[in-house]
Amino acid sequence: MRIGELSARTGVSARMLRYYEQQHLLTAQRAANGYRSFAAGDVGRVGRIRALLGAGLPTRFVRAVLDMGLEGDDALPGWTPTCTATFAELLRSELGRLEEQVECLTRSRDAVRRYLEVVTVVAGTDGAAA
Repeated sequence: MRIGELSARTGVSARMLRYYEQQHLLTAQRAANGYRSFAAGDVGRVGRIRALLGAGLPTRFVRAVLDMGLEGDDALPGWTPTCTATFAELLRSELGRLEEQVECLTRSRDAVRRYLEVVTVVAGTDGAAA
């Protein structure tokens, strides 16, 4: 499928898909006329990319996760379960940051839940707190 169709099927702009390709998150075949051609499986891959980026992972980490097959893809040929100490430390740091985000989101969710448990809801159309 061409980039416009992948864009329509995933809700991701063609510009962003080109960026994913530039970051080596997505690979397109090139037709003789130079047009990009994507596989049907790329629809799911774009969804996984969006989810990982939405979780706050930088693209270099998204690529590592996708390359090793942890998100449902087969590992890329030649992939080995090793990384540099520097990259491992970056991953540990990123994991710590993500865990802090999860804790913050959990506290926020719990606060909203407690609020909704104790408030009395009144009919209104303005949506503002009383």
